[in-house]
Amino acid sequence: MKYPENIQDIALLKPDYLGFIFWDQSSRKFDLNEIPKLDPKIKKVGVFVNASINEIILKVNQFKLDVIQLHGNESVIFCKNVKKLGVEVIKAFSIDNTFNFNSVKEYVAFVDYFLFDTKGKLPGGNGITFNWKVLEKYPYEKSFFLSGGIGKTEIDAIKDFLKTEVAKKCIAIDVNSRFETKPGYKNSTKIKKFKKSLYENEI
Repeated sequence: MKYPENIQDIALLKPDYLGFIFWDQSSRKFDLNEIPKLDPKIKKVGVFVNASINEIILKVNQFKLDVIQLHGNESVIFCKNVKKLGVEVIKAFSIDNTFNFNSVKEYVAFVDYFLFDTKGKLPGGNGITFNWKVLEKYPYEKSFFLSGGIGKTEIDAIKDFLKTEVAKKCIAIDVNSRFETKPGYKNSTKIKKFKKSLYENEI
């Protein structure tokens, strides 16, 4: 999220999380001095890519962030140190058909959730989905977010996925670029229809 009125519009749809990107190279970078007042039930997620711990501390304090999403090459020790800040930690991994889930094993004890996104040119926001069947190889109990190019055309696929055994560990569907009219600006009508289609069986 990036624009104040848009943040408030999307907040009315009662998402569990709203994301704010603090990565200089992102066209969605959040550069306001404050986040508009939100329902306390909505968790504010700060998204970082290979940031320093000091930068994360500053943003946590300034924006009262609830969750930190690490979308770079952050180490296990780094995740452990972020966790000490009293926030939830999401560690993102970019997935393709050859992804080896052994590479996330050491992180399990030091993060709250994983986020599985599509491997692409950018750390996120590439607008394409990965083959969710790869997740059948996910062997850990740690819950995860499903991300990567999810839009209205994936509703049937999401419903099918949610019937699988591994989907019991999926606690959130992350949506982003497929609902934008411009980087960081979400179409509230499209998101509302997406939620209704997903939860009320109406496409």
